[in-house]
Amino acid sequence: MHSHHGHGHSHGDHFTSYNRTFALAVILNVIFVVIEAVYGVMAGSLALLADAGHNLSDVLGLLLAWAASWLATRKATDRNTYGLKKTTILAALFNALFLIAAVGGIAWEAIRRFSEPSDVAGMTVIVVAGIGVLINGATMLLFMKGQKGDLNIRGAFLHMAADAGVSVGVVIAGLVIMTTGISWIDPMVSLVIAAVIFIGTWQLLKDSVNLAVDAVPRDIEPDQVYGHLMALPGVESAHHLHIWALSTTENALTVHLVKPDPHGDDELLQQVSHTLAHDFNIQHVTIQWERGNGHCPNVALC
Repeated sequence: MHSHHGHGHSHGDHFTSYNRTFALAVILNVIFVVIEAVYGVMAGSLALLADAGHNLSDVLGLLLAWAASWLATRKATDRNTYGLKKTTILAALFNALFLIAAVGGIAWEAIRRFSEPSDVAGMTVIVVAGIGVLINGATMLLFMKGQKGDLNIRGAFLHMAADAGVSVGVVIAGLVIMTTGISWIDPMVSLVIAAVIFIGTWQLLKDSVNLAVDAVPRDIEPDQVYGHLMALPGVESAHHLHIWALSTTENALTVHLVKPDPHGDDELLQQVSHTLAHDFNIQHVTIQWERGNGHCPNVALC
């Protein structure tokens, strides 16, 4: 038996390119937290102060995602042979949990306000919330492109989208209350926003848990990978196939392929590594050739 490794290109560039994005997002949101806190005290608005605290937790979420992106660029060591790429998966998981907790807080406060309607401070709240829409919306757009292919970036994107939604809700509720005096609009809007955030976050939570326990990433079909491997010239069978995520952008595969004739092994290996990287987004490939009789040597392990 012989083991061969095929490796794709490094994704360090991807993480490095988001350094500036994270820095800008953190700075913008810290400025907004300060604005909210100051005007919350001046207007005597508990809602603004509470939202300032919520936005501070989002700054921590951004810092977590940023730290994970940075750690993912660290070189592998004798102890951490894959480097620290998996911290991006942990960051996505923690961000999903933070968001679920935030949804619970928003819903709890909204339900409480149905029974105890409070006076919503007028124009100050609307103006500050309007600033929040702009800042969170701008930050969300910074992460818009990267969130499709990176769960860690999607966590940051959903945080900002949730905040923008909350701010839009505050503006709408404030305007409706000022014009109609209907106070239950405020908690009603909060509950709708909480439901929208929860729906978006649930998939992030499922995906990040799956990657954390080394499940096959959602965008890879294991049956298609298996079919591709079985169709390789000279390959009689494939077993011990494992596909898992190294980070939120890189995937790995190991497999035993039974190929009695060793002729063309190296060329086939290069072809397989290229196809798996290009068609299936699997960058780190380890293939072990077996020269057996075409059957798995130990049926219990197949």
